[in-house]
Parts: sequence; C-alpha cells; structure tokens
Amino acid sequence: MLSMNAASLMGTKARADGLQLNMTVDSYIVLVALFGLVVLMTSWLPMVLKEFPLSLPIVCIAFGTLFVWTPLSSMIGDNPLDSRYLTEKITEFVVIIALMGAGLKIDRIVGWRSWMTTWRLLAISMPLTIGAIALLGWSFLGVGVASSLLLGSALAPTDPVLASDVQVGPPLSGEKSEVRFALTSEAGLNDGLSFPFVHLAIAIAASAATGAPWLRDWLLVDVVWRLAAGAGLGWLTGKLLGYLTFRLPNRAKLARTGDGFVVLGITCLSYGLIELAHGYGFVGVFVTALTLRHAERDSGYHENLHSFAEQIERLMMMIVLVCFGAAIAEGSVFRALDWPVVAASLVILFLIRPIAGWIGLLGSPILKREKVIIAFFGIRGLGSFYYLAYALGHAPFSNAETLWVTVSLVVLISVVLHGIAVTPVMRWLERENDRDAVAKPQDHVL
Repeated sequence: MLSMNAASLMGTKARADGLQLNMTVDSYIVLVALFGLVVLMTSWLPMVLKEFPLSLPIVCIAFGTLFVWTPLSSMIGDNPLDSRYLTEKITEFVVIIALMGAGLKIDRIVGWRSWMTTWRLLAISMPLTIGAIALLGWSFLGVGVASSLLLGSALAPTDPVLASDVQVGPPLSGEKSEVRFALTSEAGLNDGLSFPFVHLAIAIAASAATGAPWLRDWLLVDVVWRLAAGAGLGWLTGKLLGYLTFRLPNRAKLARTGDGFVVLGITCLSYGLIELAHGYGFVGVFVTALTLRHAERDSGYHENLHSFAEQIERLMMMIVLVCFGAAIAEGSVFRALDWPVVAASLVILFLIRPIAGWIGLLGSPILKREKVIIAFFGIRGLGSFYYLAYALGHAPFSNAETLWVTVSLVVLISVVLHGIAVTPVMRWLERENDRDAVAKPQDHVL
C-alpha cells in the first residue's frame, strides 16, 4: 500500500514537473518568436515609415503597449525595465553603440570654428538646461536639492539613440546641413559632459546621508580627471585602432576583412579601457569614433562599421522601447503621475530646452530657422533612463519615484512629439535651404 501511494505521488509529481516544463518551454518559444518579430521590424519598418510623419520609436512603444493586452503577455517573465540594474546596463550598452555610430558618420573635421554651433550648445545651452530643470524640480515638484540636480542632469543631454532621424547621414555622404551636424555632434558629446553634474548630485546626496566632504574630490576626480581621461584615452585608443585598421600592411590591417562587426569590438574595448581608468566612457567612445573616422577619411570601410553599429543600435533600441511600452501598459511607469509632473514635463520640452538652445545660439551666423529647429529638437531618450538608474544605484535620493515618472513622461512625449514632427520639419527646412541656394546666384547677377 505504501509503495502504491509512493508511486502515485511520484506520478503526480512527474505530471506537475512536465506541466511546469511545458509552461517554461512555451514561454521560451513565445520569447523567441517575439524576438524574431522585433528583428524583422527593425529591418522593415524604417523603410516603410520613411515617407510618413511617424518614427520607429513610436511604433516600438505602441507595439509593447498592445502586446501587454494580448493573452501571450501572461507567458512572459518580468519586464527587464522593472530592475534598476538591468535598466542601467541595457541602456548603457545601447548608448555606447549609438555614440560610436554617431562619431563614425561625422565627416566634418573637429575644429574651433567649424564646430562652433556644437561648442555653443555644450557650453551655454546644456548648463542652462540643467540649472533650469533643477530649479523647476526643487521649486515646483518639491524634490530635494540633490534629486532636482539629478533630474536636470538626466534630462539635459539630447539622445544619440532616438535622434537618428535628425542626424547626418552615413560616412562619406557629404552631409552639409548645419542642423543635422549640430544635433549629431551635440548628442555625441553632451551625453558624457553631463556626467560631472550627475556625480555632483550623487556627491550631494551621499554627503547629506554621511556628512562627508565632497567638493574637492568632485572637482579633482569627477570633473578634471574623468573628463581628461575620457577625452585623452579616447583619442589614444582611436589612434591605435586607426593604425591597426588602416595603416598596417595590406594583408594585416583590419579594414581588409571588411567585417562590420569589428565596430562592436572597438566600442567595447574603448569603453572598457576608459572606464577601467575611471574616465568617462561616453566621452571616450565618441572621441575614439571621431579619431578612427579621421585616421583614413576616404575609406569605404567606415560605411561597413557604421552600418553594423546602426543595426545593433536599432535592434537594441527597439527591444528597450518595446519593454518601455509594456511597462506603460502594465501601469508601473505612471503610477505616481500627477498634474505637477505633467506640467513640469511640458515646461521642460516646450520652454526650457527651446529657450536654452536659442540663448546658446545667439550671435551665431546660422539662419534663424536653423536656430529654431536645433533648439526645438532636443530629443530625450534612453540616456536619461541610464543616468537616473546609475545615480540611484550610487546614492540615496529622495523622491525617486517622482524622478522616474517625470523622466519617463518627458521621454514619452519627446518620442511622440519629435517623432511626428521630424519628417515634415526637416523636409521643409531642406526645401527652404534649396530655394535660398537657387536664389543667391540670381541675386548676385542682379
């Protein structure tokens, strides 16, 4: 009798294990199929959406939202964005790939005069944006000094991932648009240059908890050393990799392989080495890309590298935004949403960035319409998620939920607003510039 009961229990357990295994397999299969669909969409949608006032990020968020409302969603595990650590690491990887791609496609040689629009945006517009958002967070949202500074630091940088539609074309495309160049180069550099302000917020928050002094270490380490190490080691890494890629004998140089996936190794090696030296890896990766790009300016191999980086960036961006859309539909993202957060988000996108951008470009010789478009297209995206997740993992911040909901809403509005506006606005700008180019010779003859 005992043996029969034991056999019965064993049989029941085996059936339960089999049922659990089937459920696990089903979840895995759903994930595989979903991943395959995302990969196909990554390739197909940019071509389809090219003629429409609609961006790929909007579709990704909508897809994630709709998927949650299907029966299949119950078979998927936890959303990766529910974990602060996973959010930090996933967005970090997407941003460094985007920075490498942005640096590789800039044809213009770095210079004081030729990059003057960029320097203005970095030196004037970005600090103004950080200060204004921090003041808004402290006075209107009621978050503490450290938290308000973190909010400003996370939302000030423009995004190299989601801003691809307003950036310059592939390497050697001869893109001369000042608007596209300014937004590409700004997104490439301000992601790293906002890091000192993020570390300042971390230092203030940690000091409030421990009472330890922070000013000297912040100035010497987080500002001077990390910036210098990021730029210097980025240049050195780019020089070395440029030599290995283009200067070795023909049978040994990397360019001869024609493999685009080399860009993945270059990106990860550059970022890893610079971070090991406690430099700013975001700055270093972009400088590495610029240095590599100019090691052999006319090589078609740059197109292979950029093309692969763009594909990886687009795929990773879609995965993150699908998860973001799913989190929105699940209700976890906007649980703490209230009218002050909505009002603050609108002020950040419609007043603070445009005004700060316009002030930074005062006195610039570029056309007025170009100034307006550069100031308006301060796209926010995955970099903001990264900074917030990074800082919250390094110090205790008050009102963390308010920070998350504000950043999420700003990114969502930016994705929708700028995604719809970018195609018609850029087409209008190109038509106006072409009309001016045709009219100028006639004016000269008259």
